[in-house]
Amino acid sequence: MDLRIYLLLSFDVGFFSCGGEAKEMGSIPKQKPHAVCIPYPAQGHVNPMLKLAKLLHRKGFHITFVLTHYNANRLRRSRGPDALSGLPSFVFDFIPDGLPPAESEDATQDIPSLCASTRKHSLGPFKELLRRLNAQTAAANPPVSCIVSDGVMSFTLDAAEELGLPEVIFWTTSACGFLGYAQYAPLRKHGFIPLKDESQLTNGYLDTVVDCLPGMDNIRLKDLPSFLRTTDPEDFMSEFVSTESIRAERASAIILNTFSPLESKALSALQAQYSPPVFYVGPLHLMAADTNDDTHTLGSNLWKEDARCIDWLDTRSDKSVVYVNFGSITVMTANQLLEFAWGLANSQQSFLWVIRPDLVAGDTAVLPAEFAAATEGRGLMVDWCPQEQVLAHPAVGGFLSHSGWNSTIESIGAGVPMVCWPFFAEQQTNCRYSCVEWGIGMEIDSDVRREVVERQVRELMVGEKGDEMRRKAVEWKIAAEAATKVATGSSCMSLDKLVEQVLVNGHS
Repeated sequence: MDLRIYLLLSFDVGFFSCGGEAKEMGSIPKQKPHAVCIPYPAQGHVNPMLKLAKLLHRKGFHITFVLTHYNANRLRRSRGPDALSGLPSFVFDFIPDGLPPAESEDATQDIPSLCASTRKHSLGPFKELLRRLNAQTAAANPPVSCIVSDGVMSFTLDAAEELGLPEVIFWTTSACGFLGYAQYAPLRKHGFIPLKDESQLTNGYLDTVVDCLPGMDNIRLKDLPSFLRTTDPEDFMSEFVSTESIRAERASAIILNTFSPLESKALSALQAQYSPPVFYVGPLHLMAADTNDDTHTLGSNLWKEDARCIDWLDTRSDKSVVYVNFGSITVMTANQLLEFAWGLANSQQSFLWVIRPDLVAGDTAVLPAEFAAATEGRGLMVDWCPQEQVLAHPAVGGFLSHSGWNSTIESIGAGVPMVCWPFFAEQQTNCRYSCVEWGIGMEIDSDVRREVVERQVRELMVGEKGDEMRRKAVEWKIAAEAATKVATGSSCMSLDKLVEQVLVNGHS
């Protein structure tokens, strides 16, 4: 039977709704649609893809969630040997990443190497996985009907096209971040990049305002994703993100973890630039918060969470703690770590600081005994934590962050203002929008100094500007909650349209 006819006969989209489980309508047996979800193999990409997969599962999809062997092993170590046991209709499967064994079992893999390897080596194993899934089709294992792929895993488009399946590309960036990547080609055309020489990194050239980018008013070169900061016309990461953004044109649809009021200009610009429809389905952590099936037991943190942090927060007064976390990829020098440490100490504010074992490049993150003495009784440091729960805790009044998109939108969803120290990629773009467009952030320069950290943390927690940012953050929180309200929220309705128009009826 032609797959298009099969899908139309098998799926009744009337039983999909944003607010709950799939419900049968009528007496005709329904075959579950089967979505294969494959994130880019890094913490900040696995987390939102898992949330999206849980939402699709709640809507009646059978889910195959694809991890690399390396990350599967990390999850078993962080969450226990049964972490990937899954459910009858939500299963985990695995492919290699093509990289040689890492020096450390729990280290964040080198991003350029991982990008190059997945592009070169992952298509074959992924196609074999799809073949195997379809070969074992049974009542409990319906045939693959669609693919949901990370935006920087676009090799999956080749497999989808070969099998005649709809594929949606999920860019886990902000809309403005994705739009920034999509402008690399115009920036080259207009001669802004690559840089003429390394002096342009420091002589003020990056402050140049670019006025030829739709949807990005008064944007400076330094505010765009950082991979453009190269003098090499053949720079791999610059080429990689540009090519991946172009290949999104081949998708059945593009998904973003954002909501319309927050990024309306960027979303409109993307919808004008791309022929596939653009769907906004966020904040995903709010959308998935009330998932009322067994998927709540499935987690994706690659480091073991330290439960002490919540108990410690319970002992603190409201809005009194600054939460410090630079994400899963950021690395810093030992000197930068000390500058942040003494800035926090001198601010006299209470803090919860997540310090990954691999936070300091090439070394173990160690702070002097004098720092512990100076902050005794008002600071807690842990390896990793349940961030959404921390940000939602009433004791947390501010967030010192790297401006990764997950952290940014989770902070917005909790109504928590930020001090931003962007590291790389589109974090610079998120920082600029947080500080200028949304009014919820202050930036610390990359050349971090303890006196600046002290001043900005104090302003964030007890200053007038911090109070104003907190007011704006609460406004955005209310808007995010409205966007994710069951049945009537704009993101909820956008997700319903994605399911009905693309993931189920994509072959009609």
